[in-house]
Amino acid sequence: MKRQKKEEEKPVEVEGVEEWEVEKILNKRKVRGVTKYLVQWKGFTAENDSWKKEKNLKNTKEEVADFEERINIEVRRQKRLDWAEEKDYEKGRITREVYGKTTI
Repeated sequence: MKRQKKEEEKPVEVEGVEEWEVEKILNKRKVRGVTKYLVQWKGFTAENDSWKKEKNLKNTKEEVADFEERINIEVRRQKRLDWAEEKDYEKGRITREVYGKTTI
């Protein structure tokens, strides 16, 4: 499959090696103990996003740190929402939906 570009981007040279620029880190997963990040490449469409091993992203520390901070904020936000929902349930202010059945 031919890679389509949004605009004509050229690789940057890092320590004598041509590399494509990372626009943003989109996701993270662990496969057999190896951390991989889903990379959005600068100047390419979403079709060209690809999973890259953490060790191969040594020149993108800032983008990885930004992603980790976004994830940590979202996890903390979700924990607060879960805690608030649990308190409302305990006080009888809300009901729970369990497998399509409402419980009180």
